[in-house]
Amino acid sequence: MSETNRKRGGRRGRQSSEVAAIPEITPYITRKIPNYELLNEEGLSLIEKNAETILQEIGIDFRYEPALKLFKEAGADIDGERVRFPAGLCRKIIQDSAPSVFEQKARNPKRNVMIGGKNTVFAPVYGPPFIRDLDKGRRYARIEDFDNFVKLTYMLPSLHHSGGTVCEPTDLPVNKRHFDMVYSHIKNSDKPFMGSVTHPERAQDTVEMCKILFGEDFIQQNTVVINLINANSPMVFDETMLGAAEVYARNNQASIVSPFILAGAMSPVTAAGTMAQILAEAMAGISFTQLVRAGSPVVFGTFASSISMQSGAPTFGTPEPSLVLNGCAALARRLGVPFRSGGSLCGSKVPDAQAAYESANTILPTVTAGVNFVLHAAGWLEGGLASSYEKLIMDADQLGMMQVFANGVDLSENAQALSAVREVGPGAHYLGCDHTQNNFKTAFYRSNIADNNSFEQWEMEGSMDAVQRANKIWKQMLNEYQAPELDPATDEAILAYIHQRKSSFADSNI
Repeated sequence: MSETNRKRGGRRGRQSSEVAAIPEITPYITRKIPNYELLNEEGLSLIEKNAETILQEIGIDFRYEPALKLFKEAGADIDGERVRFPAGLCRKIIQDSAPSVFEQKARNPKRNVMIGGKNTVFAPVYGPPFIRDLDKGRRYARIEDFDNFVKLTYMLPSLHHSGGTVCEPTDLPVNKRHFDMVYSHIKNSDKPFMGSVTHPERAQDTVEMCKILFGEDFIQQNTVVINLINANSPMVFDETMLGAAEVYARNNQASIVSPFILAGAMSPVTAAGTMAQILAEAMAGISFTQLVRAGSPVVFGTFASSISMQSGAPTFGTPEPSLVLNGCAALARRLGVPFRSGGSLCGSKVPDAQAAYESANTILPTVTAGVNFVLHAAGWLEGGLASSYEKLIMDADQLGMMQVFANGVDLSENAQALSAVREVGPGAHYLGCDHTQNNFKTAFYRSNIADNNSFEQWEMEGSMDAVQRANKIWKQMLNEYQAPELDPATDEAILAYIHQRKSSFADSNI
């Protein structure tokens, strides 16, 4: 496809989304509550000092020749794959060019998100090979499930982002499924989305599809896709992740450089030791993106969990990862880059009480710590092995509550409600007063999952629990789903690119 056609198709694609019939649009969250910080200046400075010690004395392995070349030119000490950084080098590289806030464009401009600062963006679960629902139980995910999750995420106002690998469509070849996943985000939603990172060529395919959708010149000047680049903790970055990060940075697209930590196995058992290692790994990886292209958008990320010291299994909703999350959020702010962590994490195999309290114990610290990009905000089950239809709906309800909480206390004249107090006076009630009548529709968050009716009415309506109600809701949502309009010429061009690329190499499960 010619560059001219790409530009024209991208422009039409953006314009057509503006007139499409779309569900309710809730902006990304701009928090009006203060960040809750557990570490003081002395504690944060100590963690930063220890991270510099790791970078300078121990070093980070970069298993990618172009990265070694860039770091050598920047003044680092190279010993095989080991890179040791002079004190302050990584921080200087980052603070000289990495943006503290950036905008990710969506094909519907009303759904653009700001990442960084006081903003919080909720994105769904990422990566599970399995799917669970109340009707069919646990099974391998298929492309139909992937499409369904994208559609549901599009319709849920408390999710601001379409996410990435919302589940692994195991019915498609490993080396080609990225085409179908990226296309699903483009076709079935007009929210911003994530790209492929499982091979540099797949990252490039994502960029090429974005060029068709948005226009080639547009993506060089704007960020339209964000991507998850995991470190192989402890202290290793591999060729696959670095190659994908290089593709995205070179094309001005965003990377979340995110150490993947199971404390006790992939980092020390202590929160302070884990934070120092995370900061060292993140700074090294972020520096690489800035050496590829100064000013390319990047996010300091971490996924931190503890493990059972008896079985070695990861645990979720426990206090130690929340301490790490909180400390790293403050460290990211001091570094001057956006931060990703948290979510609605749990180890439960089904969306039960364990899933609820573990997820609550993760999402509340996520919001109060001031996380900017929240992956796994809804739908996560079984320690990230399964994406759950019902839990997606239940978590989205909680995210709506978090949005109200993050808005803080309204101190407007209406909110002060002195007119209501004067009208009602002592000994009466507020149910019928003018202020209540004028505000009752928006006064309190209304859950679509919780049942607050009498026992008799609940019993008469089928005695359903929260999971059964969520099951009914997601089915109704899919039945009512209407795809956002996509310019036919743009759609045709993307499909032609996918067909041409898929035809150029054989299927493989590698």
